Amino acid sequence: MAEKAKKDGGIVETIKTVVYALLIAGVFRTLFFQPFWIPSGSMKDTLLIGDFLFVNKMTYGYSYASCPSIRIPALGVNVDAKSICGWADGDNTRLFGGEPERGDVVVFRHPVTGFDFIKRLIGLPGDKIQVIGGVVQINGEAVKLEDDGVFQEVYGPQGPQGNRPRCENGPVGNGGACVKSRQIETLPNGAAYGILNITTQGSDNTGIYTVPEGHYFFMGDNRDNSTDSRVPQAARGVGFVPYENLIGRADRIMFSSAGKSMFAFWTWRSDRFFKGVN
Repeated sequence: MAEKAKKDGGIVETIKTVVYALLIAGVFRTLFFQPFWIPSGSMKDTLLIGDFLFVNKMTYGYSYASCPSIRIPALGVNVDAKSICGWADGDNTRLFGGEPERGDVVVFRHPVTGFDFIKRLIGLPGDKIQVIGGVVQINGEAVKLEDDGVFQEVYGPQGPQGNRPRCENGPVGNGGACVKSRQIETLPNGAAYGILNITTQGSDNTGIYTVPEGHYFFMGDNRDNSTDSRVPQAARGVGFVPYENLIGRADRIMFSSAGKSMFAFWTWRSDRFFKGVN
């Protein structure tokens, strides 16, 4: 009996340890830093498919979107943030709120689907945003652009999803050099970063978007390969993003892998470890 009691006690202690560890991890992820894998090429070359970073949640304060969604398709797990913190939704405010700055790379909750997106903040509340000939106009003024050579990558499947990049130099065979024009874009507040261009398409010439109060306008750095605020929500785009949907700011890449799995060490990009996000 004593041996059985000791064994049962050991099982209980193990369960308690696991529960405590999960609670601590949940609190850490909710309040401080949330891990985020880059699944697509919409933010190249600032962020590449397979970059792993921690999102700083303290920068903008907290809202219902600060609660993490737990999605594990292989196990059939799909717990949305609203299922946990939906009681805090609806007022478009934040606790200990901080104002985002133009040029920040932000992870936010998609206003319709609820999935996490990462894009660059271009338009603030009240701004009028337009794209003319591929050049962003903010309140009637074109942002500064400087040519900066090309961005080159190997054409082939990228990341766990096996997505293939679009190339400015036309159809490219597997293993070929896929090239995109690169420019340095500088916003009115001085924030400067690289953007990529592939071709001329509809999103290079838009109407005027007037950003509502309490909302923000986002764009991907890979301008011709990004579903962002240029596409309205009714057309399955991002549209304007409410303040309460901001999750946090991306500050630093912690790890990066060019392969299908982080365990494929031969695909690690060691030059991107601990690299700051500009």
